[in-house]
Amino acid sequence: MRWTRRDLIRQAGLASASLALSRKALAHSMPPVAAATLNPQKLTPFVDRLPVPPVALSRLDAHGVRRVRITMREIAVSIHRDLPPTRQWSYGGSVPGPIIEARSGEELAVEWANALPTEHFLPIDHTLHGAERDKPHVRAVVHVQGARVGTASDGYPENWYVPGQSRVYQYPNRQDAAMLWYHDHAMGINRLNIYAGMFGLYIVRDKVEDALDLPRGKYELPLVLYDRMFDPHGQLYYPVSGDPESPWIPEFFGDVMLVNGMVAPYCEVEPRKYRLRLLNAANGRFFHLSMNGNGNAGRRSSGLPLHQIGSDQGLLPAPVELSSLLLAPAERADLIVDFSQVRGQNIILQSDTLQLVQFRVSSEKAADTSELPRTLRPVERIAESSAVESRMLELNEYDDAVKAPKLMLLNRRYWHMPVTEKPRLNTTEIWNLINLTEDTHPIHLHLVRFQILDRRPFDTFDYQTKNRLRFTGPAEPPPANEAGWKDTVQAYAGMVTRIIIRFAGYPGRYVWHCHILEHEAKDMMRPYDLLPA
Repeated sequence: MRWTRRDLIRQAGLASASLALSRKALAHSMPPVAAATLNPQKLTPFVDRLPVPPVALSRLDAHGVRRVRITMREIAVSIHRDLPPTRQWSYGGSVPGPIIEARSGEELAVEWANALPTEHFLPIDHTLHGAERDKPHVRAVVHVQGARVGTASDGYPENWYVPGQSRVYQYPNRQDAAMLWYHDHAMGINRLNIYAGMFGLYIVRDKVEDALDLPRGKYELPLVLYDRMFDPHGQLYYPVSGDPESPWIPEFFGDVMLVNGMVAPYCEVEPRKYRLRLLNAANGRFFHLSMNGNGNAGRRSSGLPLHQIGSDQGLLPAPVELSSLLLAPAERADLIVDFSQVRGQNIILQSDTLQLVQFRVSSEKAADTSELPRTLRPVERIAESSAVESRMLELNEYDDAVKAPKLMLLNRRYWHMPVTEKPRLNTTEIWNLINLTEDTHPIHLHLVRFQILDRRPFDTFDYQTKNRLRFTGPAEPPPANEAGWKDTVQAYAGMVTRIIIRFAGYPGRYVWHCHILEHEAKDMMRPYDLLPA
């Protein structure tokens, strides 16, 4: 049997891909929602203009180092025309935070100042590791996901600091052009801090990308996608388990979709090519994206193809034409969409039936000198023969007979147990992610970029009862849009996902974890030590 992309999605437990719910998640992930929550059907879509995050201001210091200062603080901003301002926590006064622009090879120093309140407004679970009652309620530390950076500036989860303090992190930017993102990473509460609004984009540019005639300036649009729930007054609502001693829930899936901080906004575009830089910043939702037309005055478009030109860690070797795209939490996608085919029409970016943003295409002709190049950037495949280690790493989930899943682990180990993954600097390893759960887990490694080798289904019952890895189908190589450089991989349920990693960068302690934030908080995160060469 040959496994198609559709088969893989089905194996991932994605009966409805946009929800990314397995059978277990459907039964246990969300407690009954309080009656006093906002009905999203009462919010008229496409009445607010799509906001674009501002670019962070920088300055050169006396040593020629570019510096940025970003303050974490509480704000109240509108998310929809018909709602009062919503209390959120921000970087730099906006949600998402300001876009940090960097050049490859040019060092950037960012001061992350914590000016948040001293009490949290979302429900902390003090039974979670790192969120015990003796810890301050409000803590923060910033991780730039995808950055090749020394461990002191990586945002290690236990290196948090409290309101009134700040940290200066150094970003060498010795890496290819890519759209990274920054977010809170404080142990035990980052699921709440990110939910409150603490995330933003970090874009690295270089000469290779500059030489391509891609859409730029106002024709390059960042789109940060996420879901939330709100109370009837438009304030953030985060559901709890019903157990006052342990309010943690296994997954969060909201019923209100936001793009760049606004509910179902619209964007006026010209009939020409645009570059859309997408980030899935949701706690747990997978977005199954497509461009579909709703027409004008009875006219209807069949939708638009998506040409993916890049993924998490930069450009692909060549554009990949897609009719839809499955984007997991923390993944990014770089797309070219040509609106010239639908002059005078409205096109909706949606996730299955969920409407995200409406593009209103002008009927006037537009000049367009940009190109969709036939080739983009060479991506040399890492030879399997270069690997000095092949690690077998389980993704585990343990159930309580009465309650929801109570524990998620990596390789059967808790966060605080001794480090077991100790690669050496400048060596290559293969990590076999053995998913024994019924969920798809987006697995992220700090510091490094990697390539997906393949995914292969196996008999999970045999493995758990006989400790035998028996495959039930052939290995499936990654589709073309996943064949570039990655830092987050979808590890499908009931499959072994193989990734190959060259551990370049800086020695020190880093982490790897599931990027479903509720899983990460329940110990689906482990440290790894990168040893000197």
